[in-house]
Amino acid sequence: MASSEVARQLQNDNCRPLSLSGHVGFDSLPDQLVNKSINQGFCFNILCIGETGIGKSTLIDTLFNTTFDDRVSTHFQPNVRLRAQTYELQESNVRLKLTIVNTVGFGDQINKEDSYQPIVDYIDAQFEAYLQEELKIKRSLYNYHDTRIHVCLYFISPTGHSLKTLDLLTMKNLDSKGHLPFAVVGSMEEMKVGNKMVKARQYPWGIVQVENENHCDFVKLREMLICTNMEDLREQTHARHYELYRRCKLEEMGFRDTGPENKPVRVPLLKGYTDSKKSISHSNTSVESLQETYEAKRHEFFGELQRKEEEMRQMFVQRVKEKEAILKEAERELQAKFEHLKRLHQEERMKLEEKRKLLEDDMIAFNKRKAATELLQAQAFASTPSVSLKKDKDRKKDPGFRLELLCFDVRDHEIVNVQEQNESEKLERDRNSHREFQK
Repeated sequence: MASSEVARQLQNDNCRPLSLSGHVGFDSLPDQLVNKSINQGFCFNILCIGETGIGKSTLIDTLFNTTFDDRVSTHFQPNVRLRAQTYELQESNVRLKLTIVNTVGFGDQINKEDSYQPIVDYIDAQFEAYLQEELKIKRSLYNYHDTRIHVCLYFISPTGHSLKTLDLLTMKNLDSKGHLPFAVVGSMEEMKVGNKMVKARQYPWGIVQVENENHCDFVKLREMLICTNMEDLREQTHARHYELYRRCKLEEMGFRDTGPENKPVRVPLLKGYTDSKKSISHSNTSVESLQETYEAKRHEFFGELQRKEEEMRQMFVQRVKEKEAILKEAERELQAKFEHLKRLHQEERMKLEEKRKLLEDDMIAFNKRKAATELLQAQAFASTPSVSLKKDKDRKKDPGFRLELLCFDVRDHEIVNVQEQNESEKLERDRNSHREFQK
């Protein structure tokens, strides 16, 4: 790769014109260029900007005399988005890769302040994609699908009033991004006018013939856009609009054409070429080269990246510490709750143990009373039959009533009460048995 200094030296050399004594053949270069272009094909990208339903698809169909498959859009779009569709067209032996980019939802929002921003971002994104392809070490620009916008067709509503604020804002922001022809009437419908069928559009006040220059400028637009200036639009997009974007982007990245002393930046030469041109390669050793600028930006980028990584690491460590503190505090609260519950459990257990002991003491006392009662019942049962027979004999002799008291020598007051109850029950059983005996 030759340096800029070598190029300037070659330009300063005196060029002496010479005449040829015979035919050489380089006059066929234009034909060679034409054949190369035909074999390679062409690409053309159109951006259609306008409100929904204004007639963008109809005009494109009319311009290229075909029907493109474009989906119908509604007016209920939350924001503006761009939809690109690519078609392969061929006229005679010339192939054209046509990309049509439509603005879906443009002008349909209540707040239209930033409706133009997605359009500007899309155009810049295509420039950025081409620039990234150029900056690659191994480039493939020959077969690269160039999506840079070559022309913008801006559609204005035919209301008869002045331009809307949205129109002015959009055109102002697109002024340095591309070419802006204005749209005219288009139609794919054919109507009979006189003795021939023509493409026209029916209005309440009459018929407008699309290809009649007395009615509209559609023919002039098509000739200007396709027949005459298509290649110029492609070249202007690359040489003017893309170069402006490329220059601003490279300057933003830190690249420049002049060094600190306003000397031209030396482009690094190949080793073999540098050896043969030592005087040239050592003339501006103090000037920063493109490679040095790239390395400086690369180190700056990596330094910034490391700084951000360190900040993120510190932030992560800080958040981990905060999380650990929160978890430790929660662990302390859980431990305190556990100790409290454990203490309550111990107290409940002690209370239950005391109640169990009291219950065991009550059961022992009850068993003792039960044993004493059974003993008394056994003694009473042994003496009860003789008393019962005597009572029966007395009842036969004297039908009157009399109260008999049975006294027993007991030592425990509680046993006496139990004995009285048991005695009553036994007397009742004896009466029943005596009645059965008499029967």
